[in-house]
Amino acid sequence: MTALVRELARRRPVRLRLTLVYTGLFLLAGAALLAVSYVLVAQAPGISQPKVTSSQVSQYTSAALEECLAKVGPDQAALCKAQAQQAALKLAASGAADQRAQTLNHLLAYSLIALAVMAVVSAVLGWVVAGRALRPVHAITAAARRASQENLGDRIALAGPDDELKELADTFDAMLARLDAAFASQRRFVANASHELRTPLTVMRTAIDVTLAKPDRTPAQLEAMAAEVRQAADRAEALIEALLTLARSDRGHGPREPLDVAVLAEDALDAAGPAISDRSLRLETTLDPAPAPGDPVLVARLVTNLIDNAVRHNLADGWIRVVTGTRDGMAFIDVANGGPVIGEHAVPSLFEPFRRLGGRAASPGTGLGLSIVQSVAVAHRGQVSAWPLPAGGLRVLVLIPVA
Repeated sequence: MTALVRELARRRPVRLRLTLVYTGLFLLAGAALLAVSYVLVAQAPGISQPKVTSSQVSQYTSAALEECLAKVGPDQAALCKAQAQQAALKLAASGAADQRAQTLNHLLAYSLIALAVMAVVSAVLGWVVAGRALRPVHAITAAARRASQENLGDRIALAGPDDELKELADTFDAMLARLDAAFASQRRFVANASHELRTPLTVMRTAIDVTLAKPDRTPAQLEAMAAEVRQAADRAEALIEALLTLARSDRGHGPREPLDVAVLAEDALDAAGPAISDRSLRLETTLDPAPAPGDPVLVARLVTNLIDNAVRHNLADGWIRVVTGTRDGMAFIDVANGGPVIGEHAVPSLFEPFRRLGGRAASPGTGLGLSIVQSVAVAHRGQVSAWPLPAGGLRVLVLIPVA
């Protein structure tokens, strides 16, 4: 028992502190009530000014008169009677005062004893009530101890009134759900990234092995192998560069410099000019100034990915519309393009890493373009919205705060 008390004193748990607070408040309220009651009783007319009854006066007068007559004789009876009455009054008043003091002392003693007993009872009740009130906290603590990267499926699911503790438990459950989704997304990302990186390595190894397995290799065959290896290496390099850009934007750290999204969009369109011409795409632009602070490398990659995505996933003889400007304190770039019809339910998945419409074979890209767009926008406290177009294609709007 002593060890338990020492442990509680050392740890000072919330339950003990709440119990002490409850008990202290009860003692303060009880002491205040006791003081008020004592003062009111002490000031009551029957207690503060004790009355002497006629029977007490008669009793004390008879005793004093007999004593006086015994000393001075019968001839002084009148004087003895007056002295006896005066002494009787004093003696009766003194007795009444003693009785008043004794009554008040009894009242104070009994009240203090009752206060001490009720303090013990309040401490016990406070301990029980604090334990019941903190039961959800213990459930949250147990769930936090059980939680790990492999075990995030447990939920507290606290029942009861909609109070602060239930709100805390629900918030903790929501946090576990977000962590579970984040870890699941991370595992998918690692698996997809490993698969994407293994693909060009497999192509290189296959090209080299097939060529070297031929007994009479010609220079043309070696050149074809080198070209295939170079193409696979370029694909791996592009994927690694995209992964590094995604990791950098996820960290959210980088230089913040004044830039113009319209200028970056013009540069990206110039770079994509040959691809636009090869596919006979109709280009519409409205490049109004869109100044905003940001990381020039990341924002340039965001704009480039939007335009490359519009070119790559377009149809022959299709169209692209690029609009930049500012509104409501936000710089924006709005890119829309024609293309195949996209279901509205499929749009959110386009921003997940390595997600492609129609699978990997249908898209020559890395599957990270729109993921990088969203990550860069979030790193700049911006917003990304996307809508499928009724006739086919996609519209993507990126907003970046001007200040």
